[in-house]
Amino acid sequence: MPPTDVTALIRTELPRLAGSLRKVGELILEDPAGVTHCSAAELGRRTGTSQATVTRFCRAIGLDSYQHLLIELAQERGRGEVSDWGTAEIGPDISPDDDLERVVAVVGSADLRAVQQTIDRIDLDAVERAAQAVARARRIDVYGVGGSGAVAQETEVRLFRIGCSVRGWNEVHAAVTSAALLTPADVAIGISHSGSTRETLEPLELAKERGATTVALTADPRSPLARTADVRLISSSSETSFRTGSIGARHSVLVLIDCLYVRVAQLSYQRASASLALTDHIAGQHAVKSRRAR
Repeated sequence: MPPTDVTALIRTELPRLAGSLRKVGELILEDPAGVTHCSAAELGRRTGTSQATVTRFCRAIGLDSYQHLLIELAQERGRGEVSDWGTAEIGPDISPDDDLERVVAVVGSADLRAVQQTIDRIDLDAVERAAQAVARARRIDVYGVGGSGAVAQETEVRLFRIGCSVRGWNEVHAAVTSAALLTPADVAIGISHSGSTRETLEPLELAKERGATTVALTADPRSPLARTADVRLISSSSETSFRTGSIGARHSVLVLIDCLYVRVAQLSYQRASASLALTDHIAGQHAVKSRRAR
């Protein structure tokens, strides 16, 4: 699989870290370029911790050593400098005094970066397994609340239009009720940026107990939602001032949904084509006709 930026990994793992380990992660995210010039002992001093704490932090996020962290940071910086979707000098911070041009540059760079990171880390085998299951499913449940609830509804709209029997649920009681009625012929999809949202996890767990194929869309591959699911699709996000990760991640999640949707349409080509042919005229019929000026 192509590389994942280490800062995205740290951002994902940070909520699970506490105390001195969290301090190390926060400083790295604050100044990743500066950290590349620090020894482990110096980084420990800068964070008010110790060299041993820095080493423990590296292991906590899945890296072998501090040297491994430095290599990952350097490679990430190099990818940022040569890529088409952002430059190293456009950071995530927006101050109250920044002009609109700066705001657009930061927001656009962050969203493009999140989309590109998601594409870079996409697991083609996982997308294929999810698409195969959805294409042959008797019924499909999609669970999500808050911002992820909007994505769940979007997933419902897309799959429904190509002939899938699908329903998006953003209320936990209704979602759990639906999950209880699933069978091994069905698919359940849970969408949560953190992967720890109880209202999404609960129906997905029940769907799995009922024998349905379960799919998780999340930014955290170690989250409870990811661990529960049979198939995991991992998104990315790049945060900016005033925007939390769950909002910034929505574009990258929709990229995964689009890939899944198109692959399902391919696998169920006759059904999808027939469904689209029957519905293509609807939007045009409801368009307001413009009046020519006299």
